[in-house]
Amino acid sequence: MTSTNFNQHEGGCDCGHVRYKTVAAPFIVHCCHCKLCQRQTGSAFVINALFEAASVELIHGEIAEITSGTPTGQGQTIARCPKCKTAVWSNYFMGGIKKGIRFIRVGTLDDPNRHPPDVHIFTTTKQRWVTLPPGAHVEDTFYDYETTWSPENFKRREELLAQIAT
Repeated sequence: MTSTNFNQHEGGCDCGHVRYKTVAAPFIVHCCHCKLCQRQTGSAFVINALFEAASVELIHGEIAEITSGTPTGQGQTIARCPKCKTAVWSNYFMGGIKKGIRFIRVGTLDDPNRHPPDVHIFTTTKQRWVTLPPGAHVEDTFYDYETTWSPENFKRREELLAQIAT
């Protein structure tokens, strides 16, 4: 989906206690406009870059995990800095994957401009004043993995599902 080279990028929380790095390209980048993301972030949307959990390395500090809701009802585990409470990533239930994919909060990356959204989801509940870019990939709710993810990343996801199933 995204054409820029994203291999190895660092990020962290507001106070600097938590630092992490990514060592692979993301599967996809979501801009979620659901009401739960709006409430949980205190913003109009959240932008998440989806990485295999094994390609996200905690390089400093520790995280505290809390469980929170999602539009699917499956829930998510949010990893926060235990000091400043910044949410740095989440693990959602994604078709059999609960711990295999990390949804990195793009705003916690040192250079968030490297991760623009590939898709806007749950746009039926977006704030009316939010204007989406012309030509943006927009979904009313969620999307079909096979038609939205690149063929390479869809294959990576399928392989990850198979590993978790064994």
